[in-house]
Amino acid sequence: MRNLKNWLMVVMLVSTSIIFGQTKLTGKIVDETNQPLPGASVVLKGLQTGASSDFDGYFTFETSVSSGTIVVSFVGYETKTLTFNGDTNFGTIALKLSAESLDEIVITAVSFAVDRKTPIAVSTIKADVIENKLGSQEFPEILKSTPGVYATKSGGGFGDGRLNLRGFNSENVAVMINGVPVNDMENGRVYWSNWAGLADVTSAMQVQRGLGASKVAVPSIGGTINIISKTTDIEKGGNVTTSVGNDGYQKYGVTVSTGLLDNGFAATVSAAKTKGNGYVDGTEFEGYNYFVNISKQINDNHKLSLTSFGAPQRHGQRQNRSLISTYRNAESGIKFNPDWGYKNGQVVHVEDNFYHKSQTSLNHYWTISDKTNLSTALYASWGSGGGGGTAGTNRDLFKVRLGGFDQPIDLDNIVEINRANGALGSEAFLRASRNDHSWYGVLSTFKTELTDNISFIGGVDIRSYVGKHFREVTDLLGGEYAYDNSDINNPNRALKVGDTFAYNNDGEVGWQGLFTQLEYNTEDLSTFLSVAASNTSYRRVDYFNYLDSDPLQTTDKYDFFGYSVKGGANYNIDDENNVFANIGYFEKAPIFTSVFLQYDNEHINADAENEKIFSAELGYGFRGEKFAANINIYRTQWNDRTLTRSFQNPDGTFGTANILGVNALHQGVELDFTYRVPNLTITGMLSLGDWTWANDLENIQIFDEEQNLVNTVNMFIDGLKVSDAAQTTAALGLDYKIMEKTHFTVDFNFFDNLYARYDPNDRGTPNAPQAWKAPAYTTFDMSFRYGFKIGDLDTTLIGRMNNVFDTQYIADATDGAGSTAQTALVWYGFGRTFNISAKIRF
Repeated sequence: MRNLKNWLMVVMLVSTSIIFGQTKLTGKIVDETNQPLPGASVVLKGLQTGASSDFDGYFTFETSVSSGTIVVSFVGYETKTLTFNGDTNFGTIALKLSAESLDEIVITAVSFAVDRKTPIAVSTIKADVIENKLGSQEFPEILKSTPGVYATKSGGGFGDGRLNLRGFNSENVAVMINGVPVNDMENGRVYWSNWAGLADVTSAMQVQRGLGASKVAVPSIGGTINIISKTTDIEKGGNVTTSVGNDGYQKYGVTVSTGLLDNGFAATVSAAKTKGNGYVDGTEFEGYNYFVNISKQINDNHKLSLTSFGAPQRHGQRQNRSLISTYRNAESGIKFNPDWGYKNGQVVHVEDNFYHKSQTSLNHYWTISDKTNLSTALYASWGSGGGGGTAGTNRDLFKVRLGGFDQPIDLDNIVEINRANGALGSEAFLRASRNDHSWYGVLSTFKTELTDNISFIGGVDIRSYVGKHFREVTDLLGGEYAYDNSDINNPNRALKVGDTFAYNNDGEVGWQGLFTQLEYNTEDLSTFLSVAASNTSYRRVDYFNYLDSDPLQTTDKYDFFGYSVKGGANYNIDDENNVFANIGYFEKAPIFTSVFLQYDNEHINADAENEKIFSAELGYGFRGEKFAANINIYRTQWNDRTLTRSFQNPDGTFGTANILGVNALHQGVELDFTYRVPNLTITGMLSLGDWTWANDLENIQIFDEEQNLVNTVNMFIDGLKVSDAAQTTAALGLDYKIMEKTHFTVDFNFFDNLYARYDPNDRGTPNAPQAWKAPAYTTFDMSFRYGFKIGDLDTTLIGRMNNVFDTQYIADATDGAGSTAQTALVWYGFGRTFNISAKIRF
């Protein structure tokens, strides 16, 4: 018994010494501009314990070690080590940007721009800004205060947002997630609904305008958007989030992390659900998103990281624009949507979107030596889904409304007609245009320091893509079947729900790219010269227009070679001033539909022209203690822009031809600044673009396959403005720190010189008019963030209101006859919306 008491006494003494011997470490982690870095990791060197910084950059944790060294790191920044002896408040710890520190995501180590080093115009948006300002907006809208960016909600459906960069649409803006390109392999587009959950898992994102810092063989005319996802948290725990907003918006989410274990293993899992009625009529939505990251530090030289995420969703859409007068006379006003109806008392989305696209990558980072490393990413993406619409021999039935022109479609009327038809089948029914795909790739980058000042980077970018395009029946609307004769291998079919009709074909795309770069860096001067080359191959398989026995069912493979050469330099004049310049030329392979012109395997443009782009830029930066600013001018000449035109053959059939020699000039000036004093941050930007078509085309002759002259083209577009994006934008923002962890934020945005979308083919006579210009507009947003404790749990409440003054404005427009406001088809932007969210960290 005495021995037991002695042991208990020893245990109590040891426990007491541990409890009272804990060393408390605290501090705040910021970037070079004194902005907080939420999610930065603080690890005790030699041990697998530590913490992550909170929303405002603060961290605190206790350890039984009385002295030692902490290692502070954040994706995209140089690692910093600090020593301590006893309880220590490290104060403010400022980290410097550094591309070499991105080994958490491996492949982004060569795609992130570094301030005062990489000679490009760039804007970086960190997780705290996204969490504070985005709310229920579309993900691209977080960039609306960025120079050169125009972002809208398009028709207003969940995930239907779009953005243009320096006047170029998503087909000509490279978007990468963790360094992996995600633009559609066939047409270059980016569908943001596929990435609806990105806001929850983004650590930082960069908008690299112009040539961009990406060293992969990706041609980006307008620029590059590089999104860096979160990685495994260093600290065990997680968070629970909830959010509510206007029009029934609800979102719930949870994140759990193991923390960094003693064996070097760590895992983080996030999941969320979002649903709502939609601001626009008939755009109800439901979506989910998930994120998994598992990492393993094998030893000092090798690390593996597996990341997988996706966002399955379904939402109603507004696909069709309407006249301004239609909105003014509609009961719902700017919320009017002609693309939905009622069936048996239930809402039916005549136009809708449903999709699930996942991306999974396995990254390996190998430190070969102190001067050499190799990073490799194996990745795969699978997509399944499509968009809904109408079909049948009498689609005019969808024009019948439950009352006036502005009321929902009377689908019960169609059901009655289809039932009455009996053996004749459905005259009108609903369908989905599917675009399933599988995509595999490998991206590997080798870097070595040849001397103290010269580095060499080289790598490969290999991709394989198969897109499956078909149309399927989703609702026969009361009929038992619908007749179809589109499949030559199975004619005169009676279609049931789920059957394929109209078309069924595969697009096969291959990509093989090589890239190299030499960098010369001194303390004040950074230069680079980059050369990249790629081969794009296309093949088409058509299962409906050709018999299975017909060799034409599968085309030959057509290869298109593209390349780029670019270089630049940044010179730091002193600690506050720097200048940079870049210049580049590249040729971009034509898109899939420029090769297969008429959606068949016979009208093939095997000699389609590469698009040719020349770009140059000059910039200046200032970094003061309180004030920082950037100004740059750019000029991008885009020659042989892909443009197609339909024509009629002598036999009455129609064909499609590529029109060569169509050029455009995009040039402008961009300014952004930040001013910081205690408790107050002011940001602003001004972007002045001048984007125009650069030449007329007269008497361009079009020949058919037998070389018969079938048409002569005139296109009078010289000096006409490039459409579909505001050429003048400005923003002013204010963030006021009321007290610790409590901020009030306001944002003012201005947009002007937005020209309605038009087809240059329609400007066939001299003195063609400019497209209609939508009225300039301003929006005012605000948010309030309050941080507090619930017991020991850090809690944050954020309230947001967008378009506070309920401004009515036209965000998207298509030109009409005479280029007037009366004939333009438009989408209005959203009126006043709100969102309230809470996050509890455990």
